[in-house]
Amino acid sequence: MSPRPSRLACIDALKAVSSQLIVLHHLAFYGPMSDAAYSLAPGMLDWLSEYARIAVQVFLVVSGFLAARSLAPEGRLVIRQHPLLAVWSRYQKLVTPYAAAILVSIAGAAIARTWMVHDSIPAPPHLMQFLAHVLLLHNVLDVDALSAGVWYVAIDLQLFVLLMAALWLARGASGQGARASVVLVSALAVASLFWFNRDAEWDIWAVYFFGAYGMGTLAYWASNPGRSAIPLLLLGAVGLAALIVDFRLRIAVALATALLLAVARRGGWLERWPRARVVGFFGRISYSVFLVHFPVCLVVNAVVSHFAPGRPVLNALGILLAWLASNVAGTLFHRYVESASPFAALRALLAGGRRESRPHST
Repeated sequence: MSPRPSRLACIDALKAVSSQLIVLHHLAFYGPMSDAAYSLAPGMLDWLSEYARIAVQVFLVVSGFLAARSLAPEGRLVIRQHPLLAVWSRYQKLVTPYAAAILVSIAGAAIARTWMVHDSIPAPPHLMQFLAHVLLLHNVLDVDALSAGVWYVAIDLQLFVLLMAALWLARGASGQGARASVVLVSALAVASLFWFNRDAEWDIWAVYFFGAYGMGTLAYWASNPGRSAIPLLLLGAVGLAALIVDFRLRIAVALATALLLAVARRGGWLERWPRARVVGFFGRISYSVFLVHFPVCLVVNAVVSHFAPGRPVLNALGILLAWLASNVAGTLFHRYVESASPFAALRALLAGGRRESRPHST
C-alpha cells in the first residue's frame, strides 16, 4: 500500500475558508467596530453575524473524517496502544497550543480593558477558571469562557473519546469489528441527528454534535476504494430525513461537507484539488488562527473604539485590520507554538517516555 499523503488539498481548502468565516463572524458579532461600521454594509454584517458561525460544522465533519482515517481506516480499530493512551495523545495535541492561546487571550483581554468597557471582554480569570479551561471542562462546569470558540476544543476531545469508545467496543466483536463499528457509529449519529441535536440542553456534550462528526466518519468508510455507492447513498438519505424532520442549517452544511469529502475521495481528487499554495497555507494555520484570533480582535476593537468612536469608515478599516492581524498572529502561533519550539519538544518527550515504558505500543 502506498503511503497516504500528509496533506489533503480539499480538506485544507475547507479548513481555510471555514476558519476565515469564523474570524469574520466574531468580528461582526463581538465588539463595537461592527456596530459603528454597520451602516456601511448592513447586509454583509448581518450575514456574517448570523450565518458564518455555521462554518464550525465543517470542522466537526472534517475531524470525524480524519479520525476514521487514522483510527480505523477500514472500520476496525487499528491502533495498537490502549484507547486511554490514544485519548491522552489527542488531549496533548489539542491542549498544548490551546493552553498557550488561553494565556494570550488573558493578556489580550487585560490590554483591551485598558481602552474600552464592553461585554465581549472576558473578566479577569481566577485559578479554578483557568484550570477548568485546561482540563476542557469549562462548559460542563458552567465556567465563563476566557475566549470565543474555546467550547469547540472541549467538544472535539469529547467526540474523539466517544468515537474511540465505539470503535473499542466494536473491536471486541470477533471477526465483525468493521461491521460493528459502522453499526455503533451509525446508531450514535442517528441518535444525535434525530434527538440530541434538536435539544439545545445537550450542547455541552458530544452527543449533540455527533451527527456531524459521525457523518464525517461514515463518509470516510463509505468512500473506501472498491466500496459500493450504496453506503454513501444511505448516508445522504438519513441526512435528508433528519432535515425533513427538523430542518437545521448546521446539519445541512454538515451533510454537504460529508458528501463532498466522500465524493472527492472516491473521485481521487481529495489530495489534489485545489492546487494552490495559498489555500494549503491557510489550511495549515487554520487551528492557530482559530485559537488566537479573538484576543487580537479584542485589542484592535479597543484601540479603534478609543481613538475613532462612532466613525464608520475608520471602524470598517479596523475590522479589516483585525482580520489581517488575526492571520498574522495565527501564522506566528503556528510556527512558534503549535508546530515548533518547546511545545513540540514537550509532546515528543512525553511520547518518548511512553514508548520507553511500553516498548510494544505505538
